[in-house]
Amino acid sequence: MIRLLAFLIVVFALGLGFAWLADRPGDMVVTFNGYQYQVSLMVAAVAVVAVVAAVMILWWLIRSLWNSPYTISRYFRVRRRDRGYQALSTGMIAAGAGDGALARKKTKEAAKLIRSDQEPLIHLLEAQASLLEGDHEGARQKFESMLDDPEMRLLGLRGLYLEAERLGDRNAARHYAGRAAAMAPQLAWAAESTLEELTARGDWDGALKLVEAQKATRQIERDAASRRRAVLLTAKAQSLADSDPAAARTAAIEANRLRPDFTPAAVAAAAALFKQNDVRKGSKILETAWRAEPHPEIAELYTHARPGDAVLDRLNRARKLQEMKKNHAESSMTVARAALDAQDFATARREAEAAIRMDHREGAYLLLADIEEAETGDQGKVRQLLSKAVRAPRDPAWVADGVVSERWAPVSPITGRLDAFEWRAPMERLGQLIDSHDDAADGAVAAIEAPAKPVPEKPIDVIDHGVQANEATSKETESRDDHVTPVTAAAFAAVPAGAEAVEPAEELTRLPDDPGVDPDDEAGKSPRRFRLF
Repeated sequence: MIRLLAFLIVVFALGLGFAWLADRPGDMVVTFNGYQYQVSLMVAAVAVVAVVAAVMILWWLIRSLWNSPYTISRYFRVRRRDRGYQALSTGMIAAGAGDGALARKKTKEAAKLIRSDQEPLIHLLEAQASLLEGDHEGARQKFESMLDDPEMRLLGLRGLYLEAERLGDRNAARHYAGRAAAMAPQLAWAAESTLEELTARGDWDGALKLVEAQKATRQIERDAASRRRAVLLTAKAQSLADSDPAAARTAAIEANRLRPDFTPAAVAAAAALFKQNDVRKGSKILETAWRAEPHPEIAELYTHARPGDAVLDRLNRARKLQEMKKNHAESSMTVARAALDAQDFATARREAEAAIRMDHREGAYLLLADIEEAETGDQGKVRQLLSKAVRAPRDPAWVADGVVSERWAPVSPITGRLDAFEWRAPMERLGQLIDSHDDAADGAVAAIEAPAKPVPEKPIDVIDHGVQANEATSKETESRDDHVTPVTAAAFAAVPAGAEAVEPAEELTRLPDDPGVDPDDEAGKSPRRFRLF
């Protein structure tokens, strides 16, 4: 575009010049070798322009002829390079599609057409072809050779990292990831692996610096970075709780500031403050976290904030938590535990039953069993409540990668992933799938319905007044036999202790779908009437 504009400007300037000369006629006289040449000014200008153009064309021709060998060789070289890049492109596509044979073929073709020092991707294609062929040792050698080239070093580290992950050598994988992260902090895979390594050995300060680098390079969002910082600061506070209480307090308070609704951070900050007798500030932190989401650890720490408090004082603090979060199962459970410690069994039982109505779970039944044992000592009711607890849904716990933990941890013990634990109900038991409806209420067991009685065929019209009375008696007996009384728990309890058990051999064997005929009814039936049963 710029060249076209320059050409138009030159043409426009020449046109203006010739127009200016046409408006001002004149002659130009040239004396040379005794001869005098006289031409008009316009002809002289045209001649000058023509001579300049001829010189330029002649120079172009001479230069083209002089450079023709180089031009021809460059043409064939470019053509050869294009064929090589085409083979390289086809090989990369084949490697991505999993075609190892075609990838190896195109690798050899590209290596013949393009020198490997000019195009490093040939090394990558060769390594990928080796991986597709199952030659992992050859692929590792190729990746190791890439470490000598500054342009290919990160690619070689990535390949070695993936090979170490495939072999399960986590230490080697983290070593390669650490080298890559030192060179390029913006690499997400290297930063994540390095973060796992730092958290595995408890280097919380190094992990915090790495998270800041991830945030600066925009690998993670601001909210995700705040969450990770809160987790790492909480872990740091837990590790320094005994050795350096001041540093633990600072880290925990900062973590709580970043995430006020993060329960482990709130518990760590409040515990550090309680150790320094700052009960007011620690209680305020716990109250804020409790309003966001009630948690048993918050309740336990809040009710025992002052070790010298009486049981009634702890009960009052539990009721204060209940006022902050009404109609919540965890609030009722907290009050029930505190009331049990205070020997207020009526309040404990009422709150435990309210918790069961709001959230049907295992812990509420266990607490109710403790209340029953402490108040009445009725072992039968205690066993009944324990059996219900076994079949009830499990209480929420800290779960990460299938591992259930009583305490929160910053990393998963299985995969080493940061912030893997979450507060939720663990996987349900098998018995709960079978007996999911057995704990609704202490009602009667469902009655077993008798099979539908088939409609008898129309009897023969035989009038016999002597048999009618017997038929009426027979029908009443059949109706009593067809009716099955529901079996209830009260009926089992009403059986005398000294009742004689019936042996299985004395029972009448009948088909499941045939209620049978009472022998006493057969004598009262008329032999002249046809009956199906």
